[in-house]
Amino acid sequence: MSDAPNEPIDPADRRDASSPGHRPRGRSARARARLAEVDGGEEAYVLYFKERVYATFTGLAIVLVVAANDHADAEHALLALVLGVLGITAAGFVSDVISHLAVHQTFPVGADLVILLRVAGGAISTVITPGILLLLAWLDVMPLDAALRASSIVYIVTLGVIGWFAVRRSRLTWAKQLLVLGILIALGFAVIGLQTLAHSI
Repeated sequence: MSDAPNEPIDPADRRDASSPGHRPRGRSARARARLAEVDGGEEAYVLYFKERVYATFTGLAIVLVVAANDHADAEHALLALVLGVLGITAAGFVSDVISHLAVHQTFPVGADLVILLRVAGGAISTVITPGILLLLAWLDVMPLDAALRASSIVYIVTLGVIGWFAVRRSRLTWAKQLLVLGILIALGFAVIGLQTLAHSI
């Protein structure tokens, strides 16, 4: 244990890194500060993954309902999927705007608006690959049942990757990570069942 006297701490060093007058020292510190400024930090990532999961569940439910319909056609399937995902994305965007107004008492502008638009863009992006597959079925390039099956696989893999990523980032032990992942999978099947039932009524 060192006998050297403790050096006095400059009050300026105790300032929060997020304060306007604070300049992070070192390249890595400046990079993290810049990332937090541009991407909105952890809250932006939470919004991004939340809306992406919503859109993925919605898209998967629509695909499963269309696949269960014996008289489905590719045009109806594509329109139902695109409009359904756009609808859930728009609802999420409006919800985020209202939440921002309620908490910050101002309309989101500048970086806040960019974050919300980026979150909405991430949700909409979940329809790209399934939409292309259904478009190919509409153009008679591939059978509709094959396009729907492939779209379901894309959505299931997307949900699996998001769930695994979330669990891996946790501080739980590997056994608890497996348990949580199993619970998430079970809850995922429950959500898919409920949304499929809702869309099929």
